[in-house]
Amino acid sequence: MNRVTVNAEEVALPKWSGSMCCFALKVLDEIKRDNWELSILLCGDKTIAALNSRYRNKSEPTDILSFNLGETVQDGGKTVYLPGDLVISLDTLRGNAEYFATSEDEELRRLIIHGILHLDGMDHETTDTTEPMLSLQEEILNKLKDEHIFSCGGKA
Repeated sequence: MNRVTVNAEEVALPKWSGSMCCFALKVLDEIKRDNWELSILLCGDKTIAALNSRYRNKSEPTDILSFNLGETVQDGGKTVYLPGDLVISLDTLRGNAEYFATSEDEELRRLIIHGILHLDGMDHETTDTTEPMLSLQEEILNKLKDEHIFSCGGKA
């Protein structure tokens, strides 16, 4: 059984964070992963820019960062996999949704899928959607198109 936790820094923990956990769990099911304990941090551009500068030497905000851990631990006699952490900037998410003319909900779902695929060991060299990781990302997004994180058309 997988577990997802969500925290927030620089922003209030959104009321839809539980729906985001449910969506992330569905993504893990799609890629057939079990016993994962995934951590997601929601933040603003200030927090993610500081992390991007510190860990990637890029002094600018970004939409998502994936911090791989890749360790297994024993939890009550059960082996649990700690893939790492996802950090998502709600500020950049909003800007991306506007730029790409998509809903904030779809953009958040895309980022969650993207981050989980990175934590699962996939990578990409470009933003070309024919790259295997990005192709799989869009395939999962399409498969889960009826799943929504924000209720009643809400926003990040």
